[in-house]
Amino acid sequence: MTERYVIAVDQGTTSTRCIVFDRRGQLVSLAQQEHKQYFPKPGWVEHDALEIWRNVERLAPLALRRAGITPDQVVAVGIANQRETTVLWDRRTGTPIGRALVWQDTRTDAVVNRLLAEPGAAQVQRRSALPLATYFSGPRVRWMLDHTPGLQERAERGEVLFGTMETWLIWNLTGGPRGGVHATDVTNASRTNLLDVRTLEWSPGALAFFGVPRAMLPEIRPSVEVFGAATAAFPGVRIGAALGDQQAALFGQTCFAPGEAKCTYGTGSFLLLNTGTDLIRSNNGLLSTVAYQIGREPARYALEGSIAITGSLVQWFRDQLELIASAPEIETLARTVSDNGGCYIVPAFSGLYAPHWRSEARGVIVGLTSYITKGHLARAVLEATAWQTREVVDAMNTNSGLTLTTLKVDGGMTADNLLMQCIADVLDVPVVRPMAAETVSLGAAYAAGLAVGYWSDLEDLRRNWHRAAQWLPAMDPAVRGREYDNWQRAVRRTFDWIQPV
Repeated sequence: MTERYVIAVDQGTTSTRCIVFDRRGQLVSLAQQEHKQYFPKPGWVEHDALEIWRNVERLAPLALRRAGITPDQVVAVGIANQRETTVLWDRRTGTPIGRALVWQDTRTDAVVNRLLAEPGAAQVQRRSALPLATYFSGPRVRWMLDHTPGLQERAERGEVLFGTMETWLIWNLTGGPRGGVHATDVTNASRTNLLDVRTLEWSPGALAFFGVPRAMLPEIRPSVEVFGAATAAFPGVRIGAALGDQQAALFGQTCFAPGEAKCTYGTGSFLLLNTGTDLIRSNNGLLSTVAYQIGREPARYALEGSIAITGSLVQWFRDQLELIASAPEIETLARTVSDNGGCYIVPAFSGLYAPHWRSEARGVIVGLTSYITKGHLARAVLEATAWQTREVVDAMNTNSGLTLTTLKVDGGMTADNLLMQCIADVLDVPVVRPMAAETVSLGAAYAAGLAVGYWSDLEDLRRNWHRAAQWLPAMDPAVRGREYDNWQRAVRRTFDWIQPV
């Protein structure tokens, strides 16, 4: 009998990957390509959507070749994507209209401030369960419509399409200008400010509030459902799932029960807590979001804490300060000292996300003395991720009425053992890493395989999860309390840096 496989397309912030998985959820082959990051102005972050699509076209056959398989051995493709990154393109030609605006981009600050003063702002926030913030794609669509002459009129005529990255890829995979499927899933739709999270439909009130034409929006589908068959990259293979990357990681970590949580440590870091079919609204800086929807079953929801800068702080330390030559070297450098020497780095490069949501904040380094070495700075970089996680967990415990007892972790930063120990120390709970490190990709693969019957049910997926490593807390409580107080004082110094014009 011919062996069958599932493929994940993991379209991330810095690269795109195609990964082949087998029935046990084990990685068979991987092909990866970075794409260019554009920073045309302070706070502006852009991608070339066409470059990303061409990377998928190149990576797909490479992943198959490395696995030694043919497309007819692939039962389904699942897509995970950087979520709020916004693409507009011409329906007829498939040409992107300008570059994609990345989730880290803060150019919509003035748009958001204007909208917050408008009647109806509170109602939009209530229906979407999200704050009006630069983070989400709805304000980005408005900015793009405002800054491209004639684009509003073209969008109203249906000549312009909007999507997040999974929508752009699905459309191109299924034919593009020649009948491509224009669809998104509920998890990505829930990151736009335009979705009614109860009905799981585009909110007419939100569309009117933002001035976004309905004709440009994709159809909303469940996360686990066949979207169509690919005509490019994976000819004939069914697209069985689409999820925002963090929801895909929740799925890949098999956090299917209320109260189960994971944190993905990548460019940014994202902690999600499954709340089941209950939509729990946050009053302390967390996001209420759709976790996933399997077919026509009721949607599952999550509380999320989003941290903008974690892995990208290590990249900054490497590329801008040039204090290390490669990202893994930061652990070695940080281990040359026993503590941070009284130095704290708060990386509010694009403002602060959860639980503060201060778009005007900017990064600071505090506590500098002549004693501080690059080793202390390296340790402060790692501790910044740990303390930001602590802030989110505290908010999550308060909001959910639950107490986190274990944190499942994944993502590239989990290879840093010192960082993982720091996180266990500041949270005072065990931190657990699974055997499968690629949980974002695995979650997309699991969802796609589930859609076509490759895996029978969620318990079938749970049996694939195995622990690889665990870190237990070992910090003195008095030290933990003192350091956390210092961190919070450092955070407050980032506030109000950007003044209104």
